[in-house]
Amino acid sequence: MTLLAIHSLSKSFGGLMANQEVDISIDRGEVLGLIGPNGAGKTTLFNCVAGFYRPDSGRVVFGEEDITGWPPEKICRLGIARTFQIVRSFNNMTVLENVMAGAFLHHSRRNDAKARAQEVLEFTGLAARQDDMAGNLTVADKKRLELTRALATEPKLIMLDEAMAGLTPRETQAAVELVDAIHQKGITIFLVEHVMEVVMPISDRIVVLEYGKKIAEGKPADIAQDSRVISAYLGESYSASS
Repeated sequence: MTLLAIHSLSKSFGGLMANQEVDISIDRGEVLGLIGPNGAGKTTLFNCVAGFYRPDSGRVVFGEEDITGWPPEKICRLGIARTFQIVRSFNNMTVLENVMAGAFLHHSRRNDAKARAQEVLEFTGLAARQDDMAGNLTVADKKRLELTRALATEPKLIMLDEAMAGLTPRETQAAVELVDAIHQKGITIFLVEHVMEVVMPISDRIVVLEYGKKIAEGKPADIAQDSRVISAYLGESYSASS
């Protein structure tokens, strides 16, 4: 069953066409990877889905609702959460307070929001740091905190924008395990990722953008051998090793 459908979505900034007639659908419970060169329009597409940008044309449908142009908070309340390339933690607040900010979306009472936040912190492995100031966390833990805060909103779909960028191999492996655990909870995942060794194994399907257009879509093994994708993004060396 389709959970998110993006229909002929286009978005431009002046003379720059960031997304052009993009069509993507994501099934409930699926992990969909979105790849492409820098400037391909991946984050712009995320921003259009999550309500940070309004598309110039096209539609975004979540479940039965046409959410095109809805404000981010309304989209989040419906069940779409996201993380950002550059983490946006509230550095002058504690880890717990950061996660409570997400939990307040569905829990208006402070004690209920705190209980929800602590539950999610336990799940993501940050419970021991709940009283630390967010600004004192490592990059890896800040990324984990942002993901935890998104989970606290109780999403049906979570959009991860380069959640593993800048991590060490060990930190990356821990992040992959967390994403897998989130998926096992039945949450649908839409992720942008440049680390092919990460996105290929965990994705059910891959969509590839180049210059704002979708140039390929399919199973990871097929994408790895697609001549258009190799030329635009992966390179011959990746294809040979896959």
